[in-house]
This record gives sequence, C-alpha cells and structure tokens, in this order.
Amino acid sequence: MIDTRFYLWYCYDKNGRSVGMDRRDRRRKRRVRNQIISYIVAVVLLAGLVTGGFFGVRHISNAMEEKKQQEESQSQEESLAQAEAMDQTASEADGTGEETSETESVESQEEILEELVEACVADMSLEDKVAGLFIITPEQLTGVGTAIQAGEGTQEALKKYPVGGLVYFAKNIQSADQLKEMLAKTVSYATYPLFLGVDEEGGSVARVADQLKLTNVGPMADIGAGGDPGAAYTAGQTIGSYLKEYGFNLDFAPVADVLTNPDNKVIGDRAFGSDAALVSQMVASAVQGLQDTGVSACIKHFPGHGDTSGDSHEGAVETDRTAEEMQGTEFLPFQAGIEAGTDMVMVGHISAPGLTGGDAAPASINENIITGVLRRQLGYDGIVITDAMNMSAISEYYTADEAAIKALKAGADMILMPEDFVTAYEGVIAAVKDGTIDENRINDSLKRVYRVKYAGTLQ
Repeated sequence: MIDTRFYLWYCYDKNGRSVGMDRRDRRRKRRVRNQIISYIVAVVLLAGLVTGGFFGVRHISNAMEEKKQQEESQSQEESLAQAEAMDQTASEADGTGEETSETESVESQEEILEELVEACVADMSLEDKVAGLFIITPEQLTGVGTAIQAGEGTQEALKKYPVGGLVYFAKNIQSADQLKEMLAKTVSYATYPLFLGVDEEGGSVARVADQLKLTNVGPMADIGAGGDPGAAYTAGQTIGSYLKEYGFNLDFAPVADVLTNPDNKVIGDRAFGSDAALVSQMVASAVQGLQDTGVSACIKHFPGHGDTSGDSHEGAVETDRTAEEMQGTEFLPFQAGIEAGTDMVMVGHISAPGLTGGDAAPASINENIITGVLRRQLGYDGIVITDAMNMSAISEYYTADEAAIKALKAGADMILMPEDFVTAYEGVIAAVKDGTIDENRINDSLKRVYRVKYAGTLQ
C-alpha cells in the first residue's frame, strides 16, 4: 500500500511544485559560503596570535563573527527574494499564476490516486475483487435475522466475503449510539474500505431521520415546487451532515426521475417535479449539497422511472417513451447530476424498447442502456450500480448468478442486494474463470469503486 502522505510531502510543496532540487542547491551554496568565512576567520586569528595582539584578535574575531551573521542574514533575504521573483516570473510567463499551481496540484493528486488504486487492485485475489463489487444487507452478510450490532459474526463474515459495501434499513436502527457503534465496528473489521449506505431521500423515504426522530427535510416535490435550487442544496447538505455523523458515506439519493406520469405512485413526491429543466437544477444542487459533506450521492433510477406506472418491486416495468423523448426529458436531470460530480448512478429495472431499438431487457442488465447510453452518450465514467436485484422485475426471470453476470457484462460496476448473495458471488467467480467475463472487466469496475473510496484520503 502506498503511503500517500509521505509521497505528497516528499515530492511537492503546498502549491504542488517540486522542491527537492531547489532546497539541495541552496543548502550546498550556504555550506560553501560558510566554509570560506571560516577560513578567513582562522587566518585572521592566526595572524593575531603571531603578533601577540590578544585583545586585537578578540576584537577582530568579534567583528568577523558579526559580519558573518550579517552576511548570512543578507544572503537568506536575497535567496528568498530571488525565489519569490522566480515564482512570480514563472506565473506571469504562463499567464495563470496561482491557478496554474492549483491545477498542477490537482493533476499530481489525480496521478497519486491512480497509482494507489492500481496498486490496491493488483494486490487483490480474484475472490476479493468479485466480493468488492457487491453491496448487500448486513443480514445477507452474516445470516442473522435482524442486524443491530457488529461483533465476531460480522468480523468473520467480512474476512470471508470482503464485500464492497453494506446497506442498512430502518430495522437496523435503534438509537444514535447503537447506530454509531455498529457502523464504526463494521468499518474496523473490514479488510478493504467499505461503502456504508442507506436510502435517505427525505419525505417518505428517510430511514435514519424517522427512526432517530430527526428533522425530516420533507418530500423533494415540495422543494421542487419552491423553485429554489438553494433549498435542494440545503436539503442535501442537511441529510449528508447527519448521515456522516453516524458513520454513513453513501446515500442512495437524490431521485433524478421526472414525474411525467401523474399516476405514478412509486415515484410520486419523491421526484422534484414534472419539469425536466427544473428537476435538473434541483438534482445538481442536491448532489453538491450531499457530497460537500463527504457523503457520496447516487442519483436514480436511470434511464428514468417517472413515466412508468408499474412497480419493479412487484414485477416487470416498461416505458414506451422513444429515444428522442427520453433525450429531451428523462436524461436531462441525470446529465445535470453527472456534471455536478455524482459519485454513483443507479440503473433501474425498467424496460425501454423505444430507447434500445426493441431490446426489452431491463436497464440494469442491458448493455445498450448502460454502456451505449449512460457511458457513451452521456459520458459517465463513475460508478454504475444496479437497483436491488432481489426485486421481482429481476428475480422472477433470472437466477441470482445469471442476473449478476448479465449486469456486469452490460457495464454495471456494482450489484446491489442480489436475491442470493453467495450464489451470485460464486457465479461471477466461475464466469471469470471460464472466460464468460474477462477479469479486466472486473478490474475496470473495481478501479472506479476505489477511485471514489480513496479520493477522500488525498483531500
């Protein structure tokens, strides 16, 4: 593992400039100057002793010492002035000044992050790599009925299955102290960094706020109706602040769906509204507010759940929107969230044959939608996670391992809550070993995951 703190200190100053060579040159010049002064003093002292002028020698010695100190002080001032002048000249020459230094610093940090990620992934076994692509419930991890604490069972399970993250629900939350302790112990048991996530949208979906009797920021529809993106930012920041306090680092929010179907009860007031432009502004602000607290945002449910009438928890859901309609409406908030820097995008189990030229496979396992639209068309290169794979829209038609393999081949990076975690995990490992999935496909996804997980360590 690379010690990034040492690496940054050794190679760069606070502005990101290389300082090693400049410092060595200045030290060498000071040593030479001090040696010359010492030789002069020695000669004068020797001359004074030969003539027997003790008091004269003492006076000369004191005078020379004072001169030496004055010269050193003056030399230091001149060196500092020259260094400042050189920095100023360089800044003026490129016309960017401090902005260039900041850019260089950012670029150097990105290079270090990439080295850190590459080293970590290269060190992992195939089994650990595959486990790192799953986010599951603590019950799926440990086999207990309801997880309200983390102990030896959690420790042993994380050692055997070092998953990428855990997602918690209302049943896991009893009190503030209990929640903090459970999450902190879980982190301490993990071999690799964990996502600790929750659905905390505000309004009717607020697991933490409702269980701990915190102030609920309210439905996103009410915030959207106010027309003020600043209110969306504040809501995201409020949610992120209390989630961070308890130990969460991932929120499956905000909802980026445009409510174009007023009869859609699944999304309803969870969406900011029915105007795509307004929803786009709100989503971008909510993402920024949330991530400014250090909690990753996950916008959902791509390619857009707002026009549907069915519930993918209960069965297949389809939209008849055309590609042109979706590009002009559904995609806009997702594009805004991506531009705002969202760490994650959740792909829903929505069939959109009008978008894919007839391919009715759910978006979460559809390469045309994940790779073709989200990656290539919208240019998103962050983490793509599926919606919960134990939902009926998937589990009624595919086994746990089939669904996980299809999602990864389609371009997803993380699998959320498969119907049977062990079956899905072992199925993906087997698929890599028999060549159904290229291990580089696994590596690419894991690198996206670790870029987010490690990015905070360099800030």
